[in-house]
Amino acid sequence: MNKSERLEHLLPNGRGVWIPIDHGMSDYPTQGLEDIENLIRQLISAGVNAIVAQKGVVGRYSHLCNGSNTNMVIHFSASTRHGGADASRKVSVGQASEVESRGGVAASAQVNIGSEGEASMLEAMGELTTQCHHLGIPVLGMIYARGPNLDIVEGDETKGVAHAARVAFEIGCDVGKTTWTGDEVSFSQVTSAVPIPLLVAGGAKTNTREMLTMVEKAVQHGAAGVCMGRQVFAHHSPESVAKALMKIVHEGATAEEAMASVEL
Repeated sequence: MNKSERLEHLLPNGRGVWIPIDHGMSDYPTQGLEDIENLIRQLISAGVNAIVAQKGVVGRYSHLCNGSNTNMVIHFSASTRHGGADASRKVSVGQASEVESRGGVAASAQVNIGSEGEASMLEAMGELTTQCHHLGIPVLGMIYARGPNLDIVEGDETKGVAHAARVAFEIGCDVGKTTWTGDEVSFSQVTSAVPIPLLVAGGAKTNTREMLTMVEKAVQHGAAGVCMGRQVFAHHSPESVAKALMKIVHEGATAEEAMASVEL
């Protein structure tokens, strides 16, 4: 597949439900990630477009996606909770040449702008997008506006989130992961800042109804879908939450309609 074909699989009709399950690298034990094979099977059953995971997980379980509509994306950034002051600095733990051989169709990496390790993370992201460009592999950029050095432009209602999305675009990512800014007006400023699709994160686990309502609003105001982990895998029924997200993102259902359809 060329890059366009890969993106069509990941974002059919420009929309996508991506579930990151890479959290075990940075923090474990983690609720919902104890039986990762069962989790992956549930997500495939729900029909999610992509599962984002570290390369060891993709290499081990990518065969489960065969014959399904679900694809694996390899996340190449890593740090652990034991890193102390360096914990927010993500390092690169792989290369684009590994994506296909491990069973993935795209790559992913993270940058925390405003953190002490920002420069090295930007450099690693730039190297990954260069490698992927030459191989025709799409890249997801998880760019977050966080850290002690965050310097918000005066009047920026997005509090740096629009700048984070812009970084993802300008450094060569094909898809960006963004965060909900709290209201429709400021979020629209984020999605209008770039021409690439943006997937909204779930954030810390909250009430499922509130999360789905946020997703409904985000999609209505420019988001191409979701890229959220804990809101799904930490739920007692990940498959049901994933199906509800599919209803909102791909069928235009309201949060209430989505919840009713899967009896959440």
